[in-house]
Amino acid sequence: MSYENLSGRTAVVTGAASGIGEALARQLAAEGARVALLARRADRLRALVEKIRADGGEALAVAADVTDDASVTAARDLVHETFGPADLVVNNAGVMLPNPVVEGRIDEWQRMLDTNVTGVLRVIRGFGADLVAAAGEGRAADLVNISSIGAHVPFPNYAVYGATKAAVTYLSQSLRTEFGPRDVRVTNIEPGLTETELASHVDSTELSGQLDGMFEAIGGLAAAEVADVVAYATSRPRHVNLRQIMVLPTRQA
Repeated sequence: MSYENLSGRTAVVTGAASGIGEALARQLAAEGARVALLARRADRLRALVEKIRADGGEALAVAADVTDDASVTAARDLVHETFGPADLVVNNAGVMLPNPVVEGRIDEWQRMLDTNVTGVLRVIRGFGADLVAAAGEGRAADLVNISSIGAHVPFPNYAVYGATKAAVTYLSQSLRTEFGPRDVRVTNIEPGLTETELASHVDSTELSGQLDGMFEAIGGLAAAEVADVVAYATSRPRHVNLRQIMVLPTRQA
């Protein structure tokens, strides 16, 4: 579908090197938005920027790690220098490391908390003022957080991952009390089974096999299908906030 209201906007997408982030960056650019692609893998970002530019879009590769304060600050500064302030920010970067909680893998817990929760907050700190300013000028301003169905539905061995996503869902809800009165929309997207690189993070053969079995039985969404939901939500008239969207494969719904 085509969403003309996205043309001329300045978007920041984290986790843009693959999956939903990559698909969304390509779609936003195709709709006429200037897109800053944030992720750790600079080579993947450069290749994606080349593809976007070859298709006539505007894109900027920004090597950044959302778990690092200085890296996010530097990313913000580069986006400002190149494109100016952002009016559409998508917190998509995330990591999924399922294992039984009794194994006590504190390093994995900390990595998920730093990326999925504190990383989201760092990006909001970096670009939140941009969104408030854009809304103050009468323009559309969007903060989109990518959560998960796991925020609501418990899965064995995914307790910590689910908890981080529940935190994102609650954060989105609470932020509406701060941003909504300033005309900044906050949209929380909760995908179900989706074909992304998250599955490759699973280091347990048993859990990886279970996940493969779920995809075979249910069928997963394509990353582009979730990206399209984000594009739809952020292209609505600025007084319309699709506050929370759960998008699932039909057999999972």
